[in-house]
Amino acid sequence: MKSKFSSIALALALSIGNMANAQTKLLEKVEKKEGEIAIPYEKYVLPNGLTLVIHEDHSDPICYVDVTYHVGSAREEIGRSGFAHFFEHMMFQGSDHVGDDQHFKIVSAAGGTLNGTTNTDRTNYFETLPSNQLEVALWLEADRMGFLLDAVTQKKFEIQRATVKNERGQNYDNRPYGLVYEKVGRALYPYGHPYSWSTIGDLADLDRVNVDDLKSFFMRWYGTNNATVTVAGDVTPAQVIPLVEKYFGSINKCPEVKPQAKDGLMVDADRYISYEDNVKQPMLNMVWHSVSSGHPDEAAVDAFSYVFGGDKSSSMYQSFIKTQKATEAECSQNNRELAGMIWAEVKAMPNTNLAEIEKQIRADLAAFEKTGITEAQLNQYKNFVESQLIQSLATVQGKGAQLAANQTFYGNPNHTKDYLANLRKLTTADVMRAYNTYIKDKHCVILSVVPKGKPELKAHEDNFTPKATNPADADHKEYQGLTYVKAKDNFDRSKQPTPGPNPKLTVPTLYNENFANGLKLMGTVSNEIPTVNIQIAIPCGHRFEDKSKAGIANIVAAMLDEATEKYSSEAISDELTKLGSSIDIIPGSYEMLINVSTLSKNLEPTLKLLEEKMFHSKFDKDDFDRIKNDQIQTINDQSTKPTVIANNAYNKLLYGENSIMSLPQIGTSKTVESITLDDVKAYFKKYFSPNLATAVVVGDVNKDALLPKLGFLKSWTSTNVVAPKDEAKNNIDKTKIYLVNKDKAAQSEIRIGYLAMPYDATGDYFKSGIMNFMLGGAFNSHINMNLREDKGWTYGARSGFQGSKYIGPFTAAAGVKADKSDSSVVEFIKEMRDYVNQGITEEELAFTKSSMSQSEALKYESPFAKAAFLKRMLDYNLKPEFVEKQAEILKNITKQEIDKLANDKLSLDKMIITVCGDKEKIAEGLSKLGYEVIELDAEGNKPDASKPNNPPLYPTEKK
Repeated sequence: MKSKFSSIALALALSIGNMANAQTKLLEKVEKKEGEIAIPYEKYVLPNGLTLVIHEDHSDPICYVDVTYHVGSAREEIGRSGFAHFFEHMMFQGSDHVGDDQHFKIVSAAGGTLNGTTNTDRTNYFETLPSNQLEVALWLEADRMGFLLDAVTQKKFEIQRATVKNERGQNYDNRPYGLVYEKVGRALYPYGHPYSWSTIGDLADLDRVNVDDLKSFFMRWYGTNNATVTVAGDVTPAQVIPLVEKYFGSINKCPEVKPQAKDGLMVDADRYISYEDNVKQPMLNMVWHSVSSGHPDEAAVDAFSYVFGGDKSSSMYQSFIKTQKATEAECSQNNRELAGMIWAEVKAMPNTNLAEIEKQIRADLAAFEKTGITEAQLNQYKNFVESQLIQSLATVQGKGAQLAANQTFYGNPNHTKDYLANLRKLTTADVMRAYNTYIKDKHCVILSVVPKGKPELKAHEDNFTPKATNPADADHKEYQGLTYVKAKDNFDRSKQPTPGPNPKLTVPTLYNENFANGLKLMGTVSNEIPTVNIQIAIPCGHRFEDKSKAGIANIVAAMLDEATEKYSSEAISDELTKLGSSIDIIPGSYEMLINVSTLSKNLEPTLKLLEEKMFHSKFDKDDFDRIKNDQIQTINDQSTKPTVIANNAYNKLLYGENSIMSLPQIGTSKTVESITLDDVKAYFKKYFSPNLATAVVVGDVNKDALLPKLGFLKSWTSTNVVAPKDEAKNNIDKTKIYLVNKDKAAQSEIRIGYLAMPYDATGDYFKSGIMNFMLGGAFNSHINMNLREDKGWTYGARSGFQGSKYIGPFTAAAGVKADKSDSSVVEFIKEMRDYVNQGITEEELAFTKSSMSQSEALKYESPFAKAAFLKRMLDYNLKPEFVEKQAEILKNITKQEIDKLANDKLSLDKMIITVCGDKEKIAEGLSKLGYEVIELDAEGNKPDASKPNNPPLYPTEKK
């Protein structure tokens, strides 16, 4: 994009140049024009090569700080995979002027949130905070950019290596289908190509790396000339630039970073690969090479992928989902900096031979070649993309992250505008040309994932084996002659900046309307972006079900998303896509949520489609049969997932056999099998009622304009539904361990807790949340710091209260290394017992108050956050003043009150401990902890109580 400087922009450039001692150069200023989808920003460069992008937005008193380094796993070497992601972890471990584990603590104390992510091509670190904390965020980010390596110790290195291994176990090795992406990458890309290994890295490479290797990686890539700092939100350039100059200006460059080769990849023949996994349903993936991000054909391939496998009208949906050959089928394009992939994926029904799936995909491609894409389909897709882009601008993080990514990959923060321009001029001929170029007659990788012991389901015998990694093939030239040179300053970096006064917060201005049928509506006007979001909550969820029909609410919700009296399910989906709108129907524990999102200009036609879905469902028999079958397959599929198994067993123990809450919300195979279409119609007729329902509206529409459009909700007839009573009882006589076996599990899932209390806004529930914050609610809580940061046994450990209108549990939970299962249980109990016995410290209480009070600034920013806030007020009949009351409670709560709550609410002698893992690895250790150990089956059932001498699985032993 060519920069166009007005006289105002030039004057601003001169004034800022003088202010920054002529060190910071304004490169361009982009202002948003009427009707344009763009983010206004100013872009600067410092003498040390650091790029600075600033977006000014004073709609909320918060700011977003992002530092993106143009380095990901694509800059790694053969045999040294995982460095970029490993280093992301190390960047949170302290630097010269920021103590160990203090980064999270400081941002949390400021009321902010933070994280870091790594992909193949970049690593970013970001914080969202109250705007008075801007300088704190910049000080933190600059310190780890310029002063990290002396703080990297062998101990920290070993702990984070263990944490990364746990992350791999949790997200790859222990997850069904978790190795798909890694297997495809090794087969699709040539040996040594940086996309041929996963971002998280191979275990062998993680074992091989040492702390000096990691330091060299930092010196090579983490420099100012390879980074972009983006600041978005309640800030001004005059405020930001001096601070960036101060904290980043003296940091040194890294060696020159040259672009890598792009595109031009092909496989010479179809490559068939496969592996067996602990799954019920076989899965086929067909993957072709595509274009890199920013390529002129990117939009055309995106459009093809959407039409072929992106919605209900797509070829793949019609061939596989509609015909009940599969429960999942989709096609998408994954564009990355160096190359892209077109990915067709089908999760087939059990015992399906994947050769048939491959044959059908190829037949669908041949049919697409003949029919092509229509103008209507293309225009529908364009509207969908534009709407998604507008929705992404709802938060300063959404805008800041987009600016940062665009600058990093394209050198143009305004690249989204270029993409949209390319999309708008896209023709059907362009899409067909892209299909002919990248799909037609092109070879691909075909991966079969089959259940263990069923190799006969593979699409084809394997005909390709990736070359084994040989670390000696790396030349290490990039890392020769590197030296660590620290910045020199004329100020004391060890002094943490003092933030200004906390920004003044105001609860959104609200309006209310109570309909005669009982429906309560609350709304607020928000016109930052031209969208409207509506959430309707109808109490007809899992708690209303009969135990013998558990899962019926899920089926009802799914049926409402299918054919209506006027539209087929495909037609109504197409209509919504044309409008750039969405209507999502989500079943829950107590209620069914209907989330509506639309451009404000399309509110009226979207509401007409909402009316059609809510009140004119066809309840078609074919749709019912397919949905019911899909739900049964999902239940069977979940039976292989340790997290689901652990949660289901834990809930059954918590709520007891007589409660509907002892059964999964999705139901069991037995209960769902018994459900008929008449059952579904009867359930809908009885419970889909407005008398206990609520609706919240957030967006670019006022009450007077909205209410005339809601006639269909006003005329909704009530059936006078009565909410079920809370019959949950906590009859735990003593703490016991319940072991659920999961053969060969790389990790164990631990759940510890009891039924505690329902939600309240200003009573014991709210106060207990304050109490738990330092125990297991914050990242730097006792539990997480012990199990993750100190010992490296888990990717994350938490505890908290989960009350609603009904009694909910207190739960401490983590996925941990299998060989540390018993030790992790010991540490969980130890941390809770120490918290009860020793209490919170005054320093921790001050931190809790600071963090929780300042975090209020982040609670009302996005339409989703505002809607959740309004819904809470309706659910619990709260007045806006409850926010002030909570603030007052938080401000005045004492150590004595916190300690008493810990004593009262953490009943350590009456808790359920559920551990799901490999019995052969963990049973013996658990048996030595001094608790009775009882084995449960995969559905959480206890041994037969009718047998009089049914002993525990292992005798109780004292440790």
